[in-house]
Amino acid sequence: MADPYSILGVARSAGEKDIKSAYRKLAKELHPDRNKDNPKASERFAEVTRAYDLLSDKDKRARFDRGEIDAEGNPTAPFGFGGGGGGGFSGGFGGAQRGYRHDGFEGFGGGGPEGVDVGDIFEGLFGGRGGGGGGGFGGFGGGRRGPPPKGANITYRLQVSFIDAATRAPQRITLGDGKTIDLKLPAGVEHGQQVRLGGKGEQGPGGFGDAIVTIEIGAHPFYERDGDNIRLDLPITIDEAVHGAKVKVPTVEGAVMLTVAPGSTSGKTLRLKGRGFTRKNGERGDQLVKLIVDIPAEDADLKARLEGWKDQRDVRGKLGV
Repeated sequence: MADPYSILGVARSAGEKDIKSAYRKLAKELHPDRNKDNPKASERFAEVTRAYDLLSDKDKRARFDRGEIDAEGNPTAPFGFGGGGGGGFSGGFGGAQRGYRHDGFEGFGGGGPEGVDVGDIFEGLFGGRGGGGGGGFGGFGGGRRGPPPKGANITYRLQVSFIDAATRAPQRITLGDGKTIDLKLPAGVEHGQQVRLGGKGEQGPGGFGDAIVTIEIGAHPFYERDGDNIRLDLPITIDEAVHGAKVKVPTVEGAVMLTVAPGSTSGKTLRLKGRGFTRKNGERGDQLVKLIVDIPAEDADLKARLEGWKDQRDVRGKLGV
């Protein structure tokens, strides 16, 4: 990821208010709901969000400004080892290359927080830890060695559609070594949640590191997540509201029939049990369907039928007006 300040278009001296304002402006402009036919806008939206996540965290921002971490939040390579900007030991140690793959699986350079052990680095350079007369680095006086270090971790970002996340559809992904695996999404999966794939990182003297997968759940045109539930606004006609009807309703697992009672009004919410996200205990949340009575703007027949009729109820009386 490029410099987060440049991505948000703010100066390095910008305050929290300026950073938040810049993010809100860009997020509104680039949100996937407003750019359904522009995949580049979705990628840019994710980039802007990651930049804001870093700069809105005081500790991470301070560490980035001091050069301790890169724009992805990974530690910068110590002692001058490693390639440009990938974090960890991406240069000279077989680090994964950056960039989006064709399947939407985004790989970043290896070496997250758990992939670098400074003690192991000193051990490799000077022959051991602790120990004898050579001073604090050991090896000069026959100090005891620790276990050989594992390879660096590799971090990835996996973009998952809203429906796939709700139904926990398996995600076929390609790792840095070119191998593909089917990843089962965890119960209660959340946007930004990380999944560890043991032994799928880079190789080291003590074995392979891990792959750390950050899951990003996409927005949906008409579903909205509410905890483990899914909310949906459902338009119905005047005659369906007045007389009642059985109407077809979309769910993440296909359409179902829903009974609308006679006299239903806009804002009434109906519940479809077990049609939401899977909770951590394996149970399913619900789909909450809010009825919206859709009145046609210009309908001569409707106007003629209502000619001379007036609803005499005091529908705003409980509001005190």
